[in-house]
Amino acid sequence: MSIRNLDALFRPSAVAVIGASEREGSLGLLVMRNLLQGGFAGPVWPVNPKREFVAGVRAYPAVAALPGVADLAVVCTPASTVPGLIAQLGRAGTRAAVVLSAGLGEPAHPGGPTLRQAALDAARPHLLRVLGPNCVGLLVPGHGLNASFAHTQARAGPLAFVSQSGALATALLDWANERDLGFSHFVSLGDSADVDFGDLLDYLACDASTRAVLMYVESIQAPRKFMSAARAAARNKPVLVVKAGRAPEGARAAASHTGAIAGGDAVFDAAVRRAGMLRVDTLTDLFDAAETLARMKAPHGDRLAIVTNGGGAGVLAADALALGGGCLASLAQGTLAALDAVLPGTWSHGNPVDLIGDAPVTRYIQALDVVLADPGVDALLFMHAPTAVVPSEDIARAVLGRLRDAPRPAFTCWLGGVAVAPARALCREAGIASYDTPEQAVRAFLHRVEFQRNQSALMQAPPSVPPGPGADTVAARAVIDEALRDGQRLLNEPQAKALLAAYGIPVVDTRVVADEAGAVAAADAIGYPVVLKILSPQVSHKSDVGGVALSLKDASQVAAAARAMAERLRQLRPDATLAGYTVQAMVQRPRAHELLVGALCDPLFGPALVFGQGGTSVEVVRDRAVALPPLNVNLARDLVSRTRVAKLLAGYRDRAAVDEAALTRALIQVSQLMCELPEVVELDINPLLADDQGVVALDARVVIAPAAGAAVDRLAIRPYPVELEHRFDWGGQPMLMRPIRPEDEPALREFYAHADPQDLRLRFFMARREVPRSELARYSQIDYDREMTFVALPLGGPDELWGEVRALCDPDNHTAEFAVQVRSGRQGRGLGRYLMQRLIAYLRQRGTRELVGHCLPENTGMTALARQLGFAVDMTHEPGAVWMRLPLQEG
Repeated sequence: MSIRNLDALFRPSAVAVIGASEREGSLGLLVMRNLLQGGFAGPVWPVNPKREFVAGVRAYPAVAALPGVADLAVVCTPASTVPGLIAQLGRAGTRAAVVLSAGLGEPAHPGGPTLRQAALDAARPHLLRVLGPNCVGLLVPGHGLNASFAHTQARAGPLAFVSQSGALATALLDWANERDLGFSHFVSLGDSADVDFGDLLDYLACDASTRAVLMYVESIQAPRKFMSAARAAARNKPVLVVKAGRAPEGARAAASHTGAIAGGDAVFDAAVRRAGMLRVDTLTDLFDAAETLARMKAPHGDRLAIVTNGGGAGVLAADALALGGGCLASLAQGTLAALDAVLPGTWSHGNPVDLIGDAPVTRYIQALDVVLADPGVDALLFMHAPTAVVPSEDIARAVLGRLRDAPRPAFTCWLGGVAVAPARALCREAGIASYDTPEQAVRAFLHRVEFQRNQSALMQAPPSVPPGPGADTVAARAVIDEALRDGQRLLNEPQAKALLAAYGIPVVDTRVVADEAGAVAAADAIGYPVVLKILSPQVSHKSDVGGVALSLKDASQVAAAARAMAERLRQLRPDATLAGYTVQAMVQRPRAHELLVGALCDPLFGPALVFGQGGTSVEVVRDRAVALPPLNVNLARDLVSRTRVAKLLAGYRDRAAVDEAALTRALIQVSQLMCELPEVVELDINPLLADDQGVVALDARVVIAPAAGAAVDRLAIRPYPVELEHRFDWGGQPMLMRPIRPEDEPALREFYAHADPQDLRLRFFMARREVPRSELARYSQIDYDREMTFVALPLGGPDELWGEVRALCDPDNHTAEFAVQVRSGRQGRGLGRYLMQRLIAYLRQRGTRELVGHCLPENTGMTALARQLGFAVDMTHEPGAVWMRLPLQEG
């Protein structure tokens, strides 16, 4: 639904326990004890028709008998009673309920909806939010709220934890208490009938007491909502994820290599990356990563330098870095020379920098100064094992200032126990990340690097139509429509290549022939050598039946190959029909790489793109990376970089680097195809040859199906809507109005900095000198699926914003709230009115029900504009503010 009434869930003023009991071991008694022992300041009202007191608190026989409105109710009764109780609570004014009861998957009555659905139907008229059912409950330690049957209380702290598993949640709570970890919120989702991950991410993103959001995920039920919420939350604070089900159950049968090697977990990884979150493997990693992101500065790259007083520890760290896919920094010659001047002759003469075990304090300081000054170092790991030469505490006091103020991230590893405990404590006090082992330190660094890369992906806003020559969508649509009319679900090779060619992807000219004689005639016309391939609607992978013959040099070889293919098809696939052959020129690019570019439609996150090493062994090699569309150049490059073959593509020995521009362009065009053609459910280009001359698709398979809706509806991330860009004339000045983009952040900062203080006060309801960086990022990096900001810029004039209008829709698209501002000195000439009119037209088109806004009473210009545009203006709706409302849809 949205975050509506979640305050009643997490910050209630009164709590009712439905099914409160005195029976030992019952949920009703456990919840009562937890609420009373947790320090909740408001009244707790047990509801039990058979008892006068429960846990020493006066009880009430029914919801209607409660002495006031309980913002939150905890329901501990049998499943069959839940829908009726939800209805009673809604009528009584309760706006949130935690349903601990299990078994709501059963029918409410024979042939009727489930008890779960009946409960949701009862809650809907009152906008009553339901957490659960079948959950442990929730804890908000800072509010003294323990509305759960957890076996212990939680400590207050800055981390929010959300889990789908109740058993895991309670075990983790025990583990966290042992380690003195505290929580702002601790939530068990259970079956997520109503409140889900998306709702909680939206709520926690704006919660000041939450520094980071940690999640244990088993499944996602509303992926588009989840992605929108995750992308919004990850712009404000770290969002870390552990997901069960990483190991594949086996490759599914698919008509393409892409479908076989890109399972659902790989797509989930891609979704996490694009949303700016971080996925880790274990619950321990979850908390370690939260601490790392809080204490370690963001690196600009992945090149790590290691300074240690123990060679063995340095080797362990270097091994962990290599196995984790990291990069050991290559120290510059000047750095090596400077280290030679301050270190003994027996030092390691490379990275890791081994200071030797007898190092005094001065040696540590001098070496750190040298390494930290190397421009080829992105981060530094300082490791120390205790010796009798200098106490670890003395070394820590000497180096922590340099590490804290270093121009690049620096973190520490103190190996040992009691001897290094004071040094670790000093690191914590200085806010410097510190780890117990080399492997733990390196893993933390790699988490930080990956998180930074994911944050970079989050900032990208690719357009719905990429720049450059446009696709021939008419030709592409004709191929798809003809195939669907003929009942095809798999395009034949010529159709698939025609589809790719329509999107500007280079293909080899392919001719279709009916028989052996036609193959010979086509080969003679093309010129030798040629490639002959079998054409059969039942055979997807031609090489499986020997259906591909390369480098045929004359007519006799073509004829012999055609006869042999036909015979093998009869023997190996007697069910298959020989529809003919395809003939194409033999592409002779011996130094080209065979790559795979593919796409599939994931049942949760929609289209996903796959890139990796191609060829007939693609399922065995399984070198692939997955990304969600849409792509731009940066995202396409990132997709390539996450494969092993990427190192080969950069060139080696006498083999030239591939044409990177041609490769990224092909990836972007496949992305556009998947964004525009909802009938395409799988696509497989294998091989895509790539060398320094460009790329060319030698073979392609495309699976199609009738589409149920618009192409954009199946995307997990809505692309930048280039179709909303609009040119207009404003008093003789040519202007451009377009949706805001992430790269507009500097211009937006200047826009607010240029504003008159009174304009800022009217816009933000308070006096402010500047808009902070976090707020600017949130305003410029929007999710086009749930919000819109139009900016107006002069064409041919200064590179600055002259106006902005924004609307944030609730997730069910019922209500949008607007804000509008025109550049100081450009006001009073109709620009604000024009922007509002365009926003209203856009919201009407997307089906938003109403547009609302607030302004200060002295903002007479805004109220006058609102009345002109048809808003109802209410001066009494809220003290100190004017309320404006405009219905957008008839009825």
